[in-house]
Amino acid sequence: MIIDLIVVGAYFTLILWIGLSRGAREKTLKGYALADRAIPWWAVVASILAAEISAATFLGAPTEGFEKRSFAYAQLAIGTIIARVLVAVIFVRKFYELGVVSIYEYLEHRFGRITRCTGSIVFLLTRALASGTRLYVAAIFLVVAIELEWGHTPSSGQELLIYGIIQIALILLTAVYTTIGGIKAVVWTDFIQAGVLVLSLVTMLVILLLNIPGGWSGAMAHLHRPGDLQFISTGIDTSKGLWGNITGILTNEYTIFAALLGSVFITLATHGTDQDMVQRMLTAKSSRQSQWSVGISGFIDLPITLAFLFIGILLNVYYNLLPQPHPKETNEIFPYFVLTKMPWGLRGLIVAALLATAMGSLSTALNSLATSFAKDFYLPFIEPAAPEERKLVIVRLSTVAFAGCLMLIGLTTSYIAILHPDTRILPIVLGSFGYTYGSLLGVFLTGLLTKTRGNDFGNILGMLAGFFVVALMTNLPGDISEMLGFGPIPLDHYIPQIAFSWRVMFGCLVTFGVCCLFRSKHLVPQES
Repeated sequence: MIIDLIVVGAYFTLILWIGLSRGAREKTLKGYALADRAIPWWAVVASILAAEISAATFLGAPTEGFEKRSFAYAQLAIGTIIARVLVAVIFVRKFYELGVVSIYEYLEHRFGRITRCTGSIVFLLTRALASGTRLYVAAIFLVVAIELEWGHTPSSGQELLIYGIIQIALILLTAVYTTIGGIKAVVWTDFIQAGVLVLSLVTMLVILLLNIPGGWSGAMAHLHRPGDLQFISTGIDTSKGLWGNITGILTNEYTIFAALLGSVFITLATHGTDQDMVQRMLTAKSSRQSQWSVGISGFIDLPITLAFLFIGILLNVYYNLLPQPHPKETNEIFPYFVLTKMPWGLRGLIVAALLATAMGSLSTALNSLATSFAKDFYLPFIEPAAPEERKLVIVRLSTVAFAGCLMLIGLTTSYIAILHPDTRILPIVLGSFGYTYGSLLGVFLTGLLTKTRGNDFGNILGMLAGFFVVALMTNLPGDISEMLGFGPIPLDHYIPQIAFSWRVMFGCLVTFGVCCLFRSKHLVPQES
């Protein structure tokens, strides 16, 4: 235990030193938010990966592998590679041309201030909810460790208190170097965190194979059920007919169709319209370096996702071949194995890797939320003539305020998860933004792919329409009604329901279609 604490303590010391030393001398908002566009491409790649591989992926992907014993989830990575090429060509180039700090400045340039503010609000709300949820996920590992140390399961109240203490510690540590160091602190700590992550993945796979009787061959001999180790899944059943197969595909989270369509739209939204992700891309020295960074990150992301899933599959084999007590909640299987079976020191490395993913996603969320709020709302409307020193004060105070918001969201998520322990992590975290990011993507694509379509009124109408359609196709009104005690609304009897991997696509297409019905009032010349 002491060795593990030394490893984790050394990691925290290194991260805080790098974070505080890299960007503490920034004097301008552009330097604080974009590092004066001086970050090398390889550091941007590592930063993108660190942001993508959050604590939700760290724990959620092994859970998916454990439950399904397949690589089906990794199919979605195919779509992300395709989408990143499109992001590099369509989005990144335009953002560099305009020299934006907040990417929602582009929406004002193309349509007007109302569209810009609406887009920024959608980002602020969605990113805060998603990042707050991930804060809860990061705490699961340490909660399991405390429960093992106690030797018994705490009460619901005690468990919530433990979650609260852990989340407060994580958010405070991350907020310190993010508030002081800005995006430079974020990118360079991300670089270290990505390295720790890869090292921990390799270590975990080796330890698992050493613990399974027969090693690799023993594990492979056990994986003989239909669907085991499956990567490509069509979701097609010849006995269901055309309509039955269409609805079956749309309700299936992980199929090749979801990869080539749904996942493409998801990644276009997360990597093209989310300030959280795009801001780190804009720190590269040139648009070309930024474009290369986005593309390369996609090809690296696939093997990392496969490794996470394989860890879950091997855990399933391990607990089937060697039956022994383990948590009933599948979300806790991975941390339980690490804490009970990993050697000292290596256990500390895995915990440090989890904290790395958590702090990596938190730091960039805080920085991007503060940048967007300051640049899109506070400075234009309240202090438009603020000097650079005052701008830095505003964005740093905003960082602290958003740290508090994420803390509250994380605690609320913990409370809900304690009441409903069977909750699956990935569908919640990845599905939450499906209600809003499709609409946001639809507006951006209207501006980027057309020259004369879309205006403030039409864009707002299109975004509402996109949200409304996705809500109906996921029975959100029924879920809310049931949660409030009014009973379920059986919308699924009348309207086809879709899995989380399809939400962004349907929201985007509806929004884009509505936006294109309206002609732009102020036409802006666009380069071909």
